[in-house]
Amino acid sequence: MLKSRQFAMLHTMPKTPAELFAALDALNIPHRTVHHPPLFTVEQSRELRGQIPGGHTKNLFLRDKKGAIYLVVALEEAEIELKGLHRRLGASGRFSFGSPDLLREVWGVEPGSVSPFGAINDTEHRVTVVLDSEMMWHETLNYHPLDNCMTTAIARDDLIRFLRWTGHEPRIERVSGHPEPGLIRLHSLGE
Repeated sequence: MLKSRQFAMLHTMPKTPAELFAALDALNIPHRTVHHPPLFTVEQSRELRGQIPGGHTKNLFLRDKKGAIYLVVALEEAEIELKGLHRRLGASGRFSFGSPDLLREVWGVEPGSVSPFGAINDTEHRVTVVLDSEMMWHETLNYHPLDNCMTTAIARDDLIRFLRWTGHEPRIERVSGHPEPGLIRLHSLGE
């Protein structure tokens, strides 16, 4: 018989891609997955463009000065002014990237596998999910399904439905923009 602590540990184990796909199926959300070698950066994922149609994305796992956690999701080529992003989003002080340990603890994934699908693991709703409005022009969006050896295509409206089902009401805001002083082009960080 499992002791309560053991049960709690099992209950909070991160979901697998198979469990994610089962949840999407239960929600009647169509999805298509392509298997590929592990991808850790946007540059590496560009090699698969011919095989995977739709908007390709990057995901920034960020933390503000008071410890609030944000996942900012944008198109891979989006230019994001990280220096002033906290003001756009109403965060407390400048953002820094969340540590790999925090990523594992809260989002249940390893660095290189960050995507909105990690919301399935954030049962305490600690992360604010921000979807760049420019990305939302694409009908189909592509994300790693908790593992960077796969890419899963999902309709943008179904992504929103999935996030709401996990208890994460997404904020759809413009976080990308034209180059300005202090703009950082984030191509290899935090996919």
